[in-house]
Amino acid sequence: MKGSLQFIGNATTLIRYNGFTLLTDPNFLHRGQRAYLGHGLSSRRRTDPAVEIQDLPTLDAVVLSHMHGDHWDRVTRKHLDRDMPIVTTRSAAGKLRRRGFGQSVGLRQWQQHELRNAHGSVTITALPARHAPGPMERLLPPVIGTMLEFRDRDGRVELRLHISGDTLLDRRLEAIPRRFPDIDLALVHLGGTKLLGTVLVTMDGGQGASWVNLVNPRTVVPIHFDDYTVFSSPLDDFRHHVEQAGLADRVVYLERGETRELAPHHIARR
Repeated sequence: MKGSLQFIGNATTLIRYNGFTLLTDPNFLHRGQRAYLGHGLSSRRRTDPAVEIQDLPTLDAVVLSHMHGDHWDRVTRKHLDRDMPIVTTRSAAGKLRRRGFGQSVGLRQWQQHELRNAHGSVTITALPARHAPGPMERLLPPVIGTMLEFRDRDGRVELRLHISGDTLLDRRLEAIPRRFPDIDLALVHLGGTKLLGTVLVTMDGGQGASWVNLVNPRTVVPIHFDDYTVFSSPLDDFRHHVEQAGLADRVVYLERGETRELAPHHIARR
């Protein structure tokens, strides 16, 4: 097996490919515990993670979209190796370094960071994302999407994997398919997250389907959709809209804990 994708819960996934093991948006709180979102806001977790942080394999890096309590939590802060490379926003990297995570790397939009091993490399590119509408955006932590390009020893891209990050559908995302017109797999953060019960700050099902149409990946795996009480748009909302848009054949739905094989230019379907 060339690699695999495991869905752990919320936006936390384990990506293994070509000898690299990457963890995304680590969130290991348990059901009933609260994630803190800043400005006195919090949300209660409805589910348990499929894997405990102590049971993870050896990691090469963490890819962190932004500094929110349902993406980087107190369990992670306590148990993650302080020397772990964490690729994230410049704002989050500064905070992490001050907390002892000295290998944190902060990326500006379109900036890249490369990891290498005996089999090849993975290039991580920071992509545009917008976490809230209008002036509300300034009240939330800066966020990035990411593109992971896994290359062989000769530098050829074998797998291009996009992670949306917590974003709304926004015109600035139109640059992503222009720069990366050939995306093999995309992990889309959904949920229709609402702050204060009214302000939408992540894509709901309708926006998610439009995002799939815009970004145009070969395969899509929805994540970040039902683990917290702030989510207002269930997975069936996304399922309905992608079916209406004629995009259902691109979507692979993973249960928490489920693993799918990753091979060059595709995710195995069942």
